[in-house]
This record gives sequence, C-alpha cells and structure tokens, in this order.
Amino acid sequence: MAVQERYDTRPFAPDTTAGMGVQLLVLEVLCRAVGMGTTGWLTGSAFAVVTWVVLTLALRRSWTGAFGPANRVTLARTILVGGVTALVADSFERRPPVAVLVALATVALILDAVDGQVARRTGTATALGARFDMEVDAFLILVLCVYVAVPLGAWVLAIGLMRYAFVAASWVLPWLRGALPHSMARKTVAALQGIVLVVAGAGILPRASAAAAVAVALALLAWSFGRDIAWLWRVRARPDEGAGRDGAAVRAPVAGEGRGLSVRS
Repeated sequence: MAVQERYDTRPFAPDTTAGMGVQLLVLEVLCRAVGMGTTGWLTGSAFAVVTWVVLTLALRRSWTGAFGPANRVTLARTILVGGVTALVADSFERRPPVAVLVALATVALILDAVDGQVARRTGTATALGARFDMEVDAFLILVLCVYVAVPLGAWVLAIGLMRYAFVAASWVLPWLRGALPHSMARKTVAALQGIVLVVAGAGILPRASAAAAVAVALALLAWSFGRDIAWLWRVRARPDEGAGRDGAAVRAPVAGEGRGLSVRS
C-alpha cells in the first residue's frame, strides 16, 4: 500500500472531521428545535471533539487505507449517540424531549445491525472498525442507563458499567482477553439491553413494569458475562480454543464489548 494512502500520513482524516462538523450541526438543530440548553450543547460538543481526536489518532496508527463504508455507517451512529448524550445531559436541568431522545437512540440501535452487514458485503471488516463499532455500542448503553437510572435508581447503571468493569479486570487478569466463540445467546442478550432501556426510557410502561423489565435484562446480562468468564477460565491455558474458524476472535455483545474482538457481527 502506498505511503500516501495511509491515514497516518495525513494531519486530519476527512471522514472524521466531516463527522465532527455534522455532530455540531445536529447539536445546533437540537438547540433550536427542542430548546436544548447550554449543558447539553457543551456535553455534545465535548463528545464530538473526543470522538474526533480518538478516531484520528486510531486511524493514523492503523494501516487502514480508507475509512470505508461500514465505518461511515458507524460514524453516523456515533453522531446519533452524541445527540442522545447531549439530551441526557440536558435532562438534568430541564424536561427532555423524550420522543426525540427515543427516536435517536432507536435509529442508532437499528443501524448497529447495518454496519456489520456492510462490512461483510464490501469486504471491509477490520479490527479498527470492530473496535469503533463496539465502543459506540457500549457508550450508548451507558448513556441510556444514566437516563433510566434517574426514575428507576442507580442500580440500572450496572448494565452500562459491567462491560467497563470487565475491561478493567482484564488489565489485571490477562486470560479475560481471550477470544470467545460465537454465541447467539450472547448476541440476543446484548441486543435486549438496548431495547429494554429505550422502552424504559420512553415512559410507556408503568414504573414497576419498567423496573422489572430492566431487572430481567440486567440478570440476563450478568448470566451472559458469568458464562463467558467461566468459559475463559476453563480455556485460559489453551489460547487457540477460543478462536473462530479463521483463528480470529469474535465480537462481544453490546454491554460486554471487552469479551473478544475482531470482525463485526
């Protein structure tokens, strides 16, 4: 690959720079359309800048020759998550536009199934793309947990923090970084987290019913993490056993993205 084609030779990645511009535009639209205040705007702007910095550095360090169509879909999801983040931050000062917040989060969750399909069909799946995808997933779940925790209680944050706790534990216990085999149960539990949190945040269920639904989702997530941790413990001395058919690790679920990494799913 020619040196000039690598992102690490460019001062700025055009896709991520454009993404930051679109994110700021979305925030301005939210301010004018739904009356989002200064706190939301500043939080969303900080999200946009941090995303741009992290992605630019990651692209410069990678051997990726082009941003790729799948990463553009994930970048679009990131912009939606930035809008959700801004609205959640603003909700601590004023009543949030629930319909708008739920709509942004719902579209972001739906697009989670699109970027993986695009990556496979275009042959552009990369480790960087998978990491980008899973970090967006994990952060969206965490932000939704913050929003839902206000009416239901701080215990809801356990859903969003579980993945980050797992990653922190893997710094001390390297065997937790092992690859995991594909699991439809894991993917189903992961998808369920976002759906339940959006429904609970929409306020369409009685508080008791919403709390029960979120509690069930949390229990399933704990079961999923526990099962994977037990599996990684059993195969910790056999590093090849956790690999997929081509020897690469598989992607982990939304709220537990530290559990394995390679191609999108």
